[in-house]
Amino acid sequence: MKLVPVFAALLCSIRLCAADVAALQRLGAKVTETGGVVTQVQVKCDAFTADDFRTLGSFTTIKNLSISGKTITDETLGLLTGLKELEMLSTDGIQLTDAGYKHFAAFQKLKSLAFFHPAFRSKEFTGSGLVELKALTKLERLTFAGSTAGDVAMEAIGQLTQLKEFRTWHTAQTQAGNAALVKLTNLTALRLGQRLPEWGKDTPVSFDETTMEVVGKLKTLESLELTEARLSAKIIPQLKGLPKLKRLKFEMVDISAADVEAVKAALPKCKVEWKEMSAEEKEAMLVKKLRL
Repeated sequence: MKLVPVFAALLCSIRLCAADVAALQRLGAKVTETGGVVTQVQVKCDAFTADDFRTLGSFTTIKNLSISGKTITDETLGLLTGLKELEMLSTDGIQLTDAGYKHFAAFQKLKSLAFFHPAFRSKEFTGSGLVELKALTKLERLTFAGSTAGDVAMEAIGQLTQLKEFRTWHTAQTQAGNAALVKLTNLTALRLGQRLPEWGKDTPVSFDETTMEVVGKLKTLESLELTEARLSAKIIPQLKGLPKLKRLKFEMVDISAADVEAVKAALPKCKVEWKEMSAEEKEAMLVKKLRL
């Protein structure tokens, strides 16, 4: 019995797709398929060659991609620009220069983007290249964490007025850099954490009670996460100035139980989340690591 040509071609295509997925899995990728096509990939690219990036880039149905590794450069990211269906992209340790961020213009469906430890300690990345993300009109969520880029990066991020959610911590920004946040006039959710101190230097904090003067100007905020700081009930006036705030979380924050209760009383319509830090946690995180 002979297979009709159309069915034979379909069967061949299915076999070829399975073989391709196997090739991707041999690269160490965790692959999720939906409706017979690859829609989600998580992979470490530390040992990737240019051909390996081409293989990854050939899966043009990917919607959710998580990649990490120092092999992700201006050149190799350019090999992934065929991933036109990307909606979520998470990266760790990529080595892009500012010029390399032009490649993100290819991902016009991108809604969520995360950068963890981008080009750490590289002089070729100041953060100015992040302004290229302005072309991504559907981008709503951005995470920028663990970066030695500082105020220049924050100034570029301030131009991404399409953002609804922004998360940042462990960067090199200063208090001055925080001022760029007020430009994000559509922001509904913010996670704000502490800078990483520069090795061997007295590095001023990037987040303390005075930072709340900036936060208090973000009138569209509905969710606010404050992390890695020493705070008190003195921030209540700024919090009360956020008319849409529904959720407030203190995480790894040195604040007294009495002050938390005062915040709750002042914000009766806002859910306040807090877990008291132990003395050991304060010493390890706030004193030794962040030098607060």
